[in-house]
Amino acid sequence: MLRGCWGNRKLTMAVSCCIVLAIIALTVGLCVGLGAGENGREDSPRFTIDHEANTFVLDGKPFRYVSGSFHYFRAVPEAWRSRLRTMRASGLNALDTYVEWSLHNPHDGEYNWEGIADVVKFLEIAQEEDFYIILRPGPYICAERDNGGLPHWLFAKYPTIKMRTNDPNYIAEVGKWYAQLMPRLEHLFVGNGGKIIMVQVENEYGNYACDHDYLNWLRDETEKYVAGKALLFTVDIPNEKMSCGKIENVFATTDFGIDRIHEIDEIWKMLRVQQPTGPLVNSEFYPGWLTHWQEQNQRRDGQEVANALKTILSYNASVNLYMFFGGTNFGFTAGANYNLDGALGYAADITSYDYDAVMDEAGGVTTKYNLVKEAIGQFLTLPDITLNPAKRLAYGKVEVTPSLALLSAEGRAALSKGTPVESAKPKTFEELDLYSGLVLYETQLPEMDLDPALLKITQINDRAHVFVDMELVGTLSREAQIYSLPLSKGWGSTLQLLVENQGRVNFFISNDTKGIFGEVSLQLHNGGYLPLENWRSTAFPLEEAYIKRWQESQIEQQIRLDSFLARQRILRNGPILYTGTLNVKEVGDTYLNMAGWGKGVAYVNDFNLGRYWPVAGPQITLYVPNEVLKLGSNTLVILEYQRANKTATGDELPAVQFDAVAQLDGESGDVPL
Repeated sequence: MLRGCWGNRKLTMAVSCCIVLAIIALTVGLCVGLGAGENGREDSPRFTIDHEANTFVLDGKPFRYVSGSFHYFRAVPEAWRSRLRTMRASGLNALDTYVEWSLHNPHDGEYNWEGIADVVKFLEIAQEEDFYIILRPGPYICAERDNGGLPHWLFAKYPTIKMRTNDPNYIAEVGKWYAQLMPRLEHLFVGNGGKIIMVQVENEYGNYACDHDYLNWLRDETEKYVAGKALLFTVDIPNEKMSCGKIENVFATTDFGIDRIHEIDEIWKMLRVQQPTGPLVNSEFYPGWLTHWQEQNQRRDGQEVANALKTILSYNASVNLYMFFGGTNFGFTAGANYNLDGALGYAADITSYDYDAVMDEAGGVTTKYNLVKEAIGQFLTLPDITLNPAKRLAYGKVEVTPSLALLSAEGRAALSKGTPVESAKPKTFEELDLYSGLVLYETQLPEMDLDPALLKITQINDRAHVFVDMELVGTLSREAQIYSLPLSKGWGSTLQLLVENQGRVNFFISNDTKGIFGEVSLQLHNGGYLPLENWRSTAFPLEEAYIKRWQESQIEQQIRLDSFLARQRILRNGPILYTGTLNVKEVGDTYLNMAGWGKGVAYVNDFNLGRYWPVAGPQITLYVPNEVLKLGSNTLVILEYQRANKTATGDELPAVQFDAVAQLDGESGDVPL
């Protein structure tokens, strides 16, 4: 019905529906969700709101959902069905998922709908597994993903772009994106015979800004495709800013976890100010929480979660458990936070998105799962589903051989992105069209008149290993707010800064571009600083295709093992790629234990498992899905940035361990294998 008011439609439809909606808006202050399914198939389900009974209505009967969040991009496609079936077995009747713009549109004009990006297949499987679907297309999703799911290339294309506002460039690009995404999903809307019952507009916007011109535009742009065939809704944090996220003619919901369950009556009152009638909805009830590197893993008590869930459901509310299954931030997709909850500074999200969710990172049933299932069973009928979980296997120790020095001529040829870019100032990752990975910045040092002289950089996003003539002299860090270090006279003539993107900020998006910013300058005898110019910027994407290409080309730089064992536990000449072989006689889920190593990225069969950083913790293991493995030989590549694992005897190759149990809470220490 809404499309008659918001679009150019047939005159008779527009007049009749707008009259009806105007009456509803005057009486209850809301005109959403009516007639989903109208103009669709005769037998298609109808999803509406009864504003007198304050309930959803599906097929003419009162309806409420208990849903769980599962993001398709955090599990390999072969695992989607098993994860969904485990969720359905708990009693959930709906699935909540984001759509990640940056995954599907990695470069300007380039789109990806295959493999882990096949969102249509994921949603169709969800329908087959008997779920109604709550779709959250953003375009900003947060989700602890790099840049909150917004594409990195927007920063280079529009250097002054203001994300999540009425900025003409931003809304033009959102319009292009929705024109690619939404037509693929239209057959899945409930009014068209599918099972998508709700579609979100923006995401927790009230806590970010108060641009109603933007929100109204995004509502209309979304409705252009939804066309009354599903319910548009918003989600906002329950606080004094909720009105900034409220959109006229869009159903309002809120979110909160167990830490605020004692405030539930006050939260419902705040919601009722924005949404006077209709069902109460908690769109993000948190059974766990996110974790950053260099902090304790976040845990939430399962019984407290189950008790809080029952309290929410006792109000006849609908609820979504975020996350029910968390999964993994494979590759470089993990984001970061800045000044979150009053804590100053930048903090990168860990690779695991276990989240202490209801299911664990590998999709397994937990104690919390059984407690939540029992709570759901008090309100909804539990289905009779038999589960067949994958085995979890320990494959033991695998030795790895140092095979390629990244910053050597061979390493640059194999893994860099084309020719280095020369410029007066260092180029950002975005200017190099680089999603993540590393950039090597090089320039010539002037004749120094101090010994030592302080090297000072205005800003580094996010971490830099500093070399002079390929010898490591220190580390700079955004997290630690270390932006300077002393250089001694006579160390060499070429300054090299190897900068790592640790993840773009995902909450309160504020153009978190990566690389070197401002000036790089060297202290002078007179107390001033000399800016360093004329830089060469070499991009290392470290994407799976580059690793695969290198392995297939058989490029290897031989490193003398005696020299390596004597000098190269600390990688003083830059990152090294280590290779090994995992022999598998039975395929199962496993965990790559990186205890004793420093910081880097790991690949199995050219699949990027993600970042590891056991010296920082708390995550020590990387999840390896059984679907990535095969019987026989499996390739292992480790790109280590700073130190290799110490061996037990000192005369062996470094090694890793494949375990049957995840280690997300431990401190790695110095564990020889």
